[in-house]
Amino acid sequence: MKKLFLAIFCFGTMATFAQKKNAVDSHEKKMEWFKDAKLGIFIHWGLYAVNGIDESWSFYNGYISHENYLKQKDGFTAENYDPKAWASLVKKSGAKYSVITAKHHDGFALWDSKFGDFDAKKSSAAKQDVLTPYVDALRENDLKVGIYYSLPDWSYKDYTHFKRNEIRYDIKKEPKRWETFLNFYQGQLKELADTYNPDLYWFDGDWEHSSKEWEAPKVRQMLLDRNPNTILNSRLKEHGDYATPEQGMPITRPENKYWELCLTMNNSWGYQRNDHDYKTTDQIIGIFADVIGNGGNLLLDIGPKGDGSIPEEQVEILEGLGRWTKKHQEAIYGTRSGIPKEHFYGPTTLSKDGTILYLFVKGDPKGEVVVRGLKNRINRIWVVGEGTKLSHQVVGNVYWSHYPGITYVKVPEYVLDENMTVLALLLDGEVDLYREDGAVIESN
Repeated sequence: MKKLFLAIFCFGTMATFAQKKNAVDSHEKKMEWFKDAKLGIFIHWGLYAVNGIDESWSFYNGYISHENYLKQKDGFTAENYDPKAWASLVKKSGAKYSVITAKHHDGFALWDSKFGDFDAKKSSAAKQDVLTPYVDALRENDLKVGIYYSLPDWSYKDYTHFKRNEIRYDIKKEPKRWETFLNFYQGQLKELADTYNPDLYWFDGDWEHSSKEWEAPKVRQMLLDRNPNTILNSRLKEHGDYATPEQGMPITRPENKYWELCLTMNNSWGYQRNDHDYKTTDQIIGIFADVIGNGGNLLLDIGPKGDGSIPEEQVEILEGLGRWTKKHQEAIYGTRSGIPKEHFYGPTTLSKDGTILYLFVKGDPKGEVVVRGLKNRINRIWVVGEGTKLSHQVVGNVYWSHYPGITYVKVPEYVLDENMTVLALLLDGEVDLYREDGAVIESN
């Protein structure tokens, strides 16, 4: 009997282990395109673009009345909206996916929703569904589709929160009212799933209620039942697939295997006519290199105007970024996080097999760059995107020590890129680093 019990126990344990391994393998396979993509374009577009005010927060925080906020619907014309041109610009930037605000906290939907009347077709001067043509254009360009959806809806009469200092009701006292809202928001999500089948859902606003109140596990399962390969961000009360730090580049490498930094070009998510504090193309490329060097993606935001046109400054940045990503694509897409910063004072990435080390060189290195503690022999070094072969020298590698020495790579001025230069080091095997204290000579 004992032997039978042990056999059953062992079989059960092995089966459980196999199931867990299969689940991990399945998840990693699902996430592979996201890990390889590196760059996405975020689009904040809604009523707030008309007067150039804070999206949703302007009435929530009392900077403008809710009534005046909603009046912007008469200026949301989309008369210069060209979804094909939008998608073309996204592709030109080097992005592999795009996320658009299908509905922000104000509740204004960009698609023709069967749930309520507050959408672009029924409530705005545009008088059209503006989400569908953009999703179609993304797919025509072989770009992945991301849908941003706000869990809160501050304009919906049966949602709990309205303004910072004004709550409509308590769920415990009016559970039926909350159930009405749950049916509303989950109905909209089903609608988005069935109509667009997004590759990615980008949730926001989950801080206002608990996982149980949002019914987050149920929502996740509902979306996965419709498409097992769809990806969810972490803002569904952590029932997601990847982390989403916002604005601030993480100082240390995030522990999450999958993460994405969402970043504005200036200081605003949506269009604001008075915000001209744009980051330079050099700065954005520098941040992007830091992100991918730490194993993440960059979701770079643009904010079109109420008429659907994209500000010239934003177009210029995307085109400049696109020139650089096209030239250096081998060091970007499909790579993995690079080596620790103490080995090279700058961003790095590695090929998937770990045999090519890419060095991202900021500015003019004045003739050479340095790599420390690299045990591998270097077979070849070249300048990514233009092919020039470079020479190198290893110093400090003495016969009595296993310390590999310091590698100096010669970088002539004529190979420097106008934004950021990238060098490729072909190694004799998977990257191998010296991670110990230096050797010491002791005299008798």
